[in-house]
Order: sequence, then structure tokens, then C-alpha cells
Amino acid sequence: MKITAITVYQVDLPLEHPYWLSGGRLKFECLDATLVKLETNAGITGWGEGTPWGHTYVPAHGPGIRAGIETMAPFILGLDPRRVLEVERAMDLSLPGHLYAKSPIDMACWDIAGQSAGLPIADLMGGGSRTPRPIASSVGAKTVEETREVMDRYRARGYIAHSVKIGGNVDRDIARIKDVEAHRGADEIILYDVNRSWSRAQALQVMRATEVLNVTFEQPCETLDDIAAIARKHAAPVSVDETLVTLQDAARIARDGLAEVFGIKLNRVGGLTKAARMRDVAIAHGIDMFVMATGGTVLADTEALHLAATIPDANCRAVWACQDMITLDIAGGRGPRNTAGHLHLPETPGLGVHPDEMTLGAPVAIYGAAT
Repeated sequence: MKITAITVYQVDLPLEHPYWLSGGRLKFECLDATLVKLETNAGITGWGEGTPWGHTYVPAHGPGIRAGIETMAPFILGLDPRRVLEVERAMDLSLPGHLYAKSPIDMACWDIAGQSAGLPIADLMGGGSRTPRPIASSVGAKTVEETREVMDRYRARGYIAHSVKIGGNVDRDIARIKDVEAHRGADEIILYDVNRSWSRAQALQVMRATEVLNVTFEQPCETLDDIAAIARKHAAPVSVDETLVTLQDAARIARDGLAEVFGIKLNRVGGLTKAARMRDVAIAHGIDMFVMATGGTVLADTEALHLAATIPDANCRAVWACQDMITLDIAGGRGPRNTAGHLHLPETPGLGVHPDEMTLGAPVAIYGAAT
């Protein structure tokens, strides 16, 4: 089997509500999605998606994905997509770095491999837990009142897991954490995501002020060095997110005891192939995991669900799904959808969901001989 064509689409995904990141530092209203179709000489087609969370959140943006695919396409065409490691090496050699540009290609290859084998991706990867995974909301609010309103909106949809964005003002952060914990349900999973916005001093102020609540903080500071510097000065569990990019990052975090939780974002780390190695490091060191796309449609959510299904149930806290945050559905209601705040693994071979191409518009690029 060989890859004969790569077709690239660009789609704007409007958000249902404007999104404020970490105390209002950044505001998003629309996401720039790249959808990729891989065609093969065996008649099997695979789909991938790369949707960064805006252009200013981390070093990843929509136009960069499309430029990266243009650079890598000549090295990918003609390869067997089922040999995901060969495709991975070809991408890494033709374009060092730029992991976010490689993720949709990797995703489409796993989709094809699963279809060829007649198995869902999670089963093909050796996992395949059918335990429904809780969906974590993303609460990008600024005040105590707004946080309550957004969380209640998600609770009405069945959500029991929540990622509450904080940062920007120490006193306000402490007040919001205390208020959320005062109204927390007995079965709720809550993560306080700082998105790197605290200094070391600010992090210690908030962590010590809320120590009795035993809450988990995600990415409290800018760098792993910052997190390491304050690690022995507080008792709060820590999750790493934006500083978990490479396998080397995962190894350092595990070795030095910098975090108790990995937040694995598939688009940021380069796709399922690279994320699976981080999963194994986490399992070997007793580190729990959240699994997420950086944003996007039900395709990206489903990819994250497949990886989550390869993680032992006890170690997988939740997945994040963007589908309830956007107003455009490119798959016509197909694929895993929110069911009482959970996602259920599809039984369809491969990814388990493909877009309706009529919703994507005209391709922005075609490499090879598209059918």
C-alpha cells in the first residue's frame, strides 16, 4: 500500500462563546482548522486534523501546519501509511521540529492502518478500553460569578470533569478556587489550569493559600525549570501541559518528580505515535494522564479518545473535547459525541469518523494524484 495523494483543507471553526484564556490574557472567538485526507492505491482513505488553540497560545498556528505539510509532502508520498514509524522518520528528517504540523499526517496514517486491519485505532495500538472517558470542560472565565455560570452550563450537559483556567491575579485566583471547591460535586474531577501565567512567587502564594483543599494545578509556571525551583516549597499536585512537548521532556519530568499528572495534547506533541511513548513513560512512573487535542472538531476529539483508551482506566483522569465549544459540525453528527459527560470509543475500524467533504469547501492544496 502506498500514499498516492495528500489533500489539504482549511476550515474556520467559530466558538459558541468567546473564550478567555487564564485571567483574560488572550481571547479567542474562532479556530483555524486544517483537515488532511490521505489517499492510497489500495482505495483506503484516512483523515487527520490539526487545530491549534489560536495563533498565540503556543508555538503552533494554522498556516504553519499547511506550510509544514507542503514541505513534507514529497517525502511522504509513496510511503506505506501503515508503517507509521517510517512515516514519522520521513517527517522528522524532512522537517525537523514543527511537531504540530506532523500530527494530522500521523493521525491519518493510523486511520488507514486501523481500517486496513479491521480494528479501531485503540485496539490496533494494543489498548482499547471500553470504559467511557469523562470529558473535561474548559472554563475560560475571569470572575467567580462567570466561573459558576460556565461550570453550571457544562454540568447541565452532564460534565463531571472541569479544567478551570486561572492566572493573572493572585487574590482573584484564590477566591475563584475556594468558591469552586465550595460548590464542587462529590464525583467531580477539577483541574486548575494556569497556562504558565504565574511567576514563581505568585505560584507559591496561591498554592500555599489553598493547600488545605488539596487541588491540582496545571502548568503553574512558564518553564520546567520554574516548576522544579518551587517543587519542594509547596504540597500541591502538579500537572504539566505546555512544557510537555517531547519525549525528552517526559523523561525529565518523570525522573525529577516534577509532576504527578501529564496533560498530553496530541497536536502539540506530534500525534499518536509520539504521544504513545509519553503514555508509557507516565505509566512506568505512576503518573496519571489527561488526554486532549489542542482544539478542533469531532475528528480531533476522537483521536484523543483512542489514546485515552490505551491508558489503564485507573490512570486516565479525563479527555478534553472541543466539539461542544464550536458551532460548526463537519461530520454530520457522526462519531463519538457527549453522552452524559462522557465519550464512548467507536467500534468502527480506524479513526471511526470522517468528515462530510461538502462541508469543507474547496481544498487549499493537493499533493500527488488525487482521485
